[in-house]
Amino acid sequence: MDDRRRPDRGLRVRVRRDRAAAGALGDARRSPRLRVHASGGGGGVIRALFLTSRPLSWVNTAYPFAAAYVLATGRVDATLVVGTLFFLVPYNLAMYGINDVFDYESDLRNPRKGGVEGALLQPRYHRLTLWLSGLVALPFVVYLVVVGDPLSWLVLAVSLFAVVAYSAKGLRFKERPFLDSITSSTHFVSPAVYALVLVDAEWTPVTVAVMVAFFLWGAASQAFGAVQDVLPDRDAGIGSIATVIGPRATTRLAIAAYLVAGALLLLLPWPGILAAALAVPYALNAAPWWNVTEEESETANRGWRRFLWLNFATGFLVTMLLIAGALLG
Repeated sequence: MDDRRRPDRGLRVRVRRDRAAAGALGDARRSPRLRVHASGGGGGVIRALFLTSRPLSWVNTAYPFAAAYVLATGRVDATLVVGTLFFLVPYNLAMYGINDVFDYESDLRNPRKGGVEGALLQPRYHRLTLWLSGLVALPFVVYLVVVGDPLSWLVLAVSLFAVVAYSAKGLRFKERPFLDSITSSTHFVSPAVYALVLVDAEWTPVTVAVMVAFFLWGAASQAFGAVQDVLPDRDAGIGSIATVIGPRATTRLAIAAYLVAGALLLLLPWPGILAAALAVPYALNAAPWWNVTEEESETANRGWRRFLWLNFATGFLVTMLLIAGALLG
């Protein structure tokens, strides 16, 4: 039966072989590729939006806001809850929803899309996704504007602009080498900066060092993530830091940025200084691709998958350090 005429029944999983995935997750000529398609009905819409929002990445934007807010104020209140919820789900739905809509054609040619590393959002959901991305975020943004001041509005506006500009047609910062890494890092650092500005926190040299280190970590991570997509991006005519300076130089730049980020964290007082060591696993994770060639670039997906799980371990250890600092301070 033609798929276009088949009644939609929830989540449909299609397995197919794709030679383009060779080298990314083993030999794709012998290993089937899993494509996940959310389909039809209310359940299908929810599944599609859930996959699009990248649940594994929710914590990467909510945690920086919550941690910065609590460290600066020492309190739990309504603004903390609203802000954390906003950066947990609506923010990610907007960021990745816009991305999946405008990247659909190139995602079709990318063997990584259609699972945990990115949804393959079917065209019938595109308009709905764009509308819901704005509507779901709206009440949270209104609240944050009401409780904020002009400077916090500016930081929030920059954060939301970066979300749109990274993927939206006419801007497409993700296709502008170096600006792609800067914009991507802004997605993750701006929630923390916004929290500090919202509560009028004091900007000490240590605070600045932490934010710069965080920014370097984010830029390095985006750059290393681009290495695995060099060949699909070239085929699709998409520019990136990795397509311009090459996968080898990009990997080395990412490793250097990780190490500089760690060095900056040495400025923290005890026990925060221990956070400097957390940059080392990221550098070691990327190190096997120090001499990667374009032909081997897709193998960097192994490092990227480890990176996704490394974030959870790092988040746990950072939390322990924050608790220890609070108890000792």
